[in-house]
Amino acid sequence: MDLGLANKIALVCGSSKGLGKATAKSLAQEGAAVILCSSNPDNLLKAKQDIQAVAITEVKTISANLSQPDDVDRLVEMLFEQCDHLDILVNNTGGPRPGKFDELNVGDWREAYEAMFISAVRLTKSVLPGMKSQRWGRILNITSIAVKQPVENLVLSNSIRAGITGFARTLANEVAPFGITVNNILPGFTRTERLVSLAEDTARRNGISVDEAYQTWTKDIPMDRLGEPEEFGNVVTFLASEKASYVTGTSITVDGGWVRSLI
Repeated sequence: MDLGLANKIALVCGSSKGLGKATAKSLAQEGAAVILCSSNPDNLLKAKQDIQAVAITEVKTISANLSQPDDVDRLVEMLFEQCDHLDILVNNTGGPRPGKFDELNVGDWREAYEAMFISAVRLTKSVLPGMKSQRWGRILNITSIAVKQPVENLVLSNSIRAGITGFARTLANEVAPFGITVNNILPGFTRTERLVSLAEDTARRNGISVDEAYQTWTKDIPMDRLGEPEEFGNVVTFLASEKASYVTGTSITVDGGWVRSLI
């Protein structure tokens, strides 16, 4: 199937590793011109080399820390220096620190809010005028299954990603007349660096092995396994494509059936 992504320009945030990298790689394989963004220049270079090996067009990079407002402004400036418009924006950041409510301070909340929520708002606001002008665009937010079924010990993620969901659902209706879709993609337990750190934290808290920590998750997944980043990236790529032109305002889980809710 031709997804109609040739010559589309995509900015994928948090794309030096994990789900962001898998998404960028999938988009690049389908012909989109991809711009990678990450706060770690070394990881960004490695990701570029890996993705360029399978990309149809040139892969570009911009180093930026999305928790810093000045960096977000610089990212936008550099983005439009490299291209005259943007077709696809993938808002994505690394997950905030784990912990229960009593273990976190106001600074932790403020940092997570700035990095996850405000960065998505600022980037979306900067690219929407161009998308409206060309009457085509895709805004995609990588959130978490936690917005449908909260995950223990992740109060920051459970709370702030729910806010992104409300923002996206409201925006979707406002921009639909311009041919712009807005969707959220909710990863489940997927084999990424982030999951490794969460497994280690779970093992430490509960006095169990890391393997046992993984088993506490997989036992609740009907597919009885962790997801792979590539499986997630392929779903995002479809939603970014021309073929998904009538899908907007949705929150789609990619979780092997972990969420038990009807919708």
